[in-house]
Amino acid sequence: MEIKEILMQAIQDAAEKAMAEDVFPAGELPEIVLEVPPKKELGDFATNFAMQSARAFHMNPRKIAEVLTERIHGSWLDHIQIAGPGFINFYLKADVLYDTLAQAMAQGSAYGKLPLKDVPKIQVEYVSANPTGPLHVGHGRGAATGSALVNLLRAAGYPVESEYYINDAGNQIDNLAASVNARYLEKFGQTVAFPENGYHGDDIIDTAARIIRKDGDKYLHMEEKERLTIFRELALKEKLAALKEDLAAFNVHYDVWFSERTLHPDAVREAVEVLQKNGNIYEKDGALWLKSTAYGDDKDRVVIRENGVPTYLAADIAYHRNKFERGFGTVINIWGADHHGYVCRVKAAMAALGYNPDHLKVLLLQMVSLYRGGELVKMSKRTGDSVTLAELIDEVGTDAARYFFIMRSLDSQLDFDLDLAKSQSNENPVYYIQYAHARICSIFRQAAETGLEVGPVPQLSLLTDATEIALIKKIEAYPEELERAAADYAPQRIARYVYDLASTFHSFYSQCRIMGVDQPLAAARLALVGETREVIRYALAILGVSAPDKM
Repeated sequence: MEIKEILMQAIQDAAEKAMAEDVFPAGELPEIVLEVPPKKELGDFATNFAMQSARAFHMNPRKIAEVLTERIHGSWLDHIQIAGPGFINFYLKADVLYDTLAQAMAQGSAYGKLPLKDVPKIQVEYVSANPTGPLHVGHGRGAATGSALVNLLRAAGYPVESEYYINDAGNQIDNLAASVNARYLEKFGQTVAFPENGYHGDDIIDTAARIIRKDGDKYLHMEEKERLTIFRELALKEKLAALKEDLAAFNVHYDVWFSERTLHPDAVREAVEVLQKNGNIYEKDGALWLKSTAYGDDKDRVVIRENGVPTYLAADIAYHRNKFERGFGTVINIWGADHHGYVCRVKAAMAALGYNPDHLKVLLLQMVSLYRGGELVKMSKRTGDSVTLAELIDEVGTDAARYFFIMRSLDSQLDFDLDLAKSQSNENPVYYIQYAHARICSIFRQAAETGLEVGPVPQLSLLTDATEIALIKKIEAYPEELERAAADYAPQRIARYVYDLASTFHSFYSQCRIMGVDQPLAAARLALVGETREVIRYALAILGVSAPDKM
């Protein structure tokens, strides 16, 4: 049993003993939550259990804390301190920390993952941008956070499947074909009215040029309807391939690529029929309306227009029904903040279909602002439009871009400093973390040159310096941080944790020598930094950031 579990059990036993002695009234205990205090002088672990149980026990929190601490004993405990309104701070004996480090080392790579949970599979769908042009930096933030969330949930033991929803049906694909068609005809000197809702990016011109290089004027004398049909497929295939290439360069890979076309017409019709049968759709002015106000929406929504054409909502209803029909227990969508008004109507539709709307989690992505030299960067150098993800990768690299996107929570606007992301200094957080990993690799190379090895049983009890103890505690906190970050869908917690771990290591490195001290102490310190290196690597892998051996 890990020390945290031992502590939680000790608190529960003390509360139950107090109830048996009629000091506390009998009843259900509140959840016991343990945290690592922000300052080492506040102990190794702390709990607010006394404050959480004040209502249940009808007693002042400090008095509850006193009752509990009188009944908590163990060979692992040095002393307990009650602080503030009723916090209980636990100070452990040093050998407990050494045992924890030894257990982490013994687990190897398993320390970077929690046991598989017996829960229904989770689906995470993210990015899902229209395949009509290149991804921009806003998509990049969703891609980095979404893929990191998938990695995080898997590391925390959740069964997860990632998915990209290909918007390959509807007007946007027709507009794509029409745009390529116009540029194609222009290349042959024809005067063409560019589509009103067409796409003006240079990538459309490039697509038309590639078609001509491959097939020349093969399509020039076709009926326009036939040419548009061909260009629709050619352009869609090309744009989707480019999109996948950009995502792969950004360390983003999906388990499933789901085509919207597969929903039309059968899945859309079936979803509407289910809603009609259960009384959640009515007809008005020749259209079919969802009774979404019955489930919390501000107004009812059209799902089938009077001309018989489904709305975007109809396809989304069919798609989300499909997700739950595939057996996912929780469905997580990462959407842009401009979709905030859409959340309620999709949840309403799921409730109308008989699903629990709380099982659909929508995380909203706030905007990204790029800065260079203190000035806001708005436009792409190549397209004159939004800065593309590929351009960002070219400028700052995948590692820096991913870390900067992930280090802030999705619901906060992100100011991305391009100059900082490129700098090789301690002010750049990703460089600071990667340098810690590279420095440890360098230490091991030096150790190998001198014949220093960790050995089968390093004397960890020799690690008594305050910076050594702090580093052990930080390593010990990793599984807890993993669990909490996953529960909160918060990969930014891992970004912050690994930065703090690197900082703790750098403090240790400036204080404690490894080479040139007695062999047993050197071996113990080598073991400590070795486990630090492993945890840095585990955490960076969750973020999709590399852990270089040299810098």
